[in-house]
Amino acid sequence: MEDIDFSDEFCEFIQTCVPAVHAAEMLLLLRSRPQDWWDVPDVLQRMRAAGMAEPEALRHLELLQARGLLAVGPDKRIQFRPADERTAALVEKLAQAYTERPVTLFRVIYALRDTRVRSFAEAFRLRRK
Repeated sequence: MEDIDFSDEFCEFIQTCVPAVHAAEMLLLLRSRPQDWWDVPDVLQRMRAAGMAEPEALRHLELLQARGLLAVGPDKRIQFRPADERTAALVEKLAQAYTERPVTLFRVIYALRDTRVRSFAEAFRLRRK
């Protein structure tokens, strides 16, 4: 495989779909067995073992579903199912980055998150005239 390119498209994917390292780990867990339907309590238990609190895990599951990365069955089980090939390719790039350049990936995730927080806070800053 070639070196990971942290392109604008990839960083935008991270910013909109992967708000934290734990979210990346959850997505990659579900991606590890794409043919399986997962029980939410099982996913929560696995993520709790990785140090993620249940409310955080539930927020990440909701986000991943809203971003078109998960399908929810009638029995409320979930399955990794990207909405399109482009998204699937970005998840594969995420997996490659997590394996080959985890420190860089973590820094990008935190930097993008901090940028969003800073932009949000600046929107409320009162300016003097």
